[in-house]
Amino acid sequence: MKMAQPLTIFDVAGRAMSAQLVRMNTTASNLANAGAVAGSEKDAYRSMKPVFKTSYDKASGLATVDVKEVVTAGPAPTKRHDPNHPMADANGDVFESAVDETREMVDMLETARNYKNNVEVLQTAKSLILDTLRLGK
Repeated sequence: MKMAQPLTIFDVAGRAMSAQLVRMNTTASNLANAGAVAGSEKDAYRSMKPVFKTSYDKASGLATVDVKEVVTAGPAPTKRHDPNHPMADANGDVFESAVDETREMVDMLETARNYKNNVEVLQTAKSLILDTLRLGK
């Protein structure tokens, strides 16, 4: 049986970037579906959010993050009486997704900032390794 290698800073930053990419994709999906209308509450779009899980590596002492799952979150779709809408149900109601566009934009900015921070971690680690190798010459 092969033993798992201890986490490196590159593993930690890479996994964090992958988690932020999932977060960015769910946020983009939420924004794309803001204002979407459906003929039933069951079919109406609901905001999605990733659930993160911290993973500890005893061998290296490092911790990183993984996406445990993606769940629906936030308020229920808004019921609106609009009997002339082509998707209206028998009662003349439609259900609009309850996506908070302002919150989603804040999440998107925060996600982009976190992703960028991890890119900088990778660049710094690479630079330090190269500087260390130059010292050995």
